[in-house]
Amino acid sequence: MIKKFSLLLFILLLNLSTYAQKNPVRIGVVGLTHTHVHWIFNSNSYPEFEIVGIVEPNKELAKGYADQYNFSMELVFDTLEDLINNKRPDAVTAFGTIYDHLEIVKYCAPKGIHVMVEKPLAVNLDHAVEMKQLADKHNIHLLTNYETTWYPTNHMVYELIQQDTIIGDLRKIIVRDGHKGPKKIGVDDEFLEWLTDPKLNGGGAITDFGCYGANLLTWITNGQRPTSVTAITMQQQAENNPKVDDEAIILLTYENLVGVIQASWNWPIGRKDMEVYGLNGVLYADNRNDMRVRIGSGYDDFSEEKYTLEERALPYNDPFVYFATVINGEIEVSPYELSALENNMIVMEILEAAIKSAKQNQTIFLSNQD
Repeated sequence: MIKKFSLLLFILLLNLSTYAQKNPVRIGVVGLTHTHVHWIFNSNSYPEFEIVGIVEPNKELAKGYADQYNFSMELVFDTLEDLINNKRPDAVTAFGTIYDHLEIVKYCAPKGIHVMVEKPLAVNLDHAVEMKQLADKHNIHLLTNYETTWYPTNHMVYELIQQDTIIGDLRKIIVRDGHKGPKKIGVDDEFLEWLTDPKLNGGGAITDFGCYGANLLTWITNGQRPTSVTAITMQQQAENNPKVDDEAIILLTYENLVGVIQASWNWPIGRKDMEVYGLNGVLYADNRNDMRVRIGSGYDDFSEEKYTLEERALPYNDPFVYFATVINGEIEVSPYELSALENNMIVMEILEAAIKSAKQNQTIFLSNQD
């Protein structure tokens, strides 16, 4: 028995040693105008990856980040071409405009360089289709990062849904995301400039926050495409968002299921939450760590359990560690999981239909792709 235990321990230590000896994935950061870029700088202490270079022509902006995160301006390049020629990254992460995503993939994919973009995948469906074709042709990973991908509550909700004895067959999912609006919450000028530009961002709240709900619904339904999309948009802060919508409601119909996405730059309090209704009860993902389970009885009586969840374990609590482990072949991305290209192609189809629906004031029915 002792010998068997010693052998198992030796194998475990050998595997850990092999894991530890892997070289970190070399990542280039493309753009600093998307303030989500703070995320990767704060994650840079993980040994699974290293930031080898940064693309940002605005040297004043780059200097601010260099001072804050103590990196040398020698790491900053004017162009993606300069970064790749000088630093030979294995992968890049995109932190510029959504419109830039296609050009980044165009340049990186033929060189076998993997790409992770901030949500949404693309500025429109045409860009997304071209990006997918390039990723498939050159066999690169093309992932999309959402803040809510890493919420422990969303993953517990997903796990409980698989146990259909908890709340029963699904009937309605409501996803609410947003805040007071980019200008009101004080985003950086460089970010505000393109976030409220319909060409560079693809729209306003409908794209900025509508993508979250589309992503979660596609995951929960295991890649189902809705049969119809109906959307309304409004501009309630014309003085702050003169070119784009700041309020959007998107209704999705599936077989025996309705999806409701409320994407807004007009919430008085920032939120990213979800409610999942089954025949017997409700799952509430109230925020990143807090959730509730209600089981109905009678007309309006219910029992309720509350949970406060700990963060998920590495690499499932950090997008860039996750990206590195995917590149190293330690994790295989399932087709419709939250970061997956297949999921996010459906997200783009939903957003495209939603924008069209709002403009035409009519329901858009999606064609059957079977």
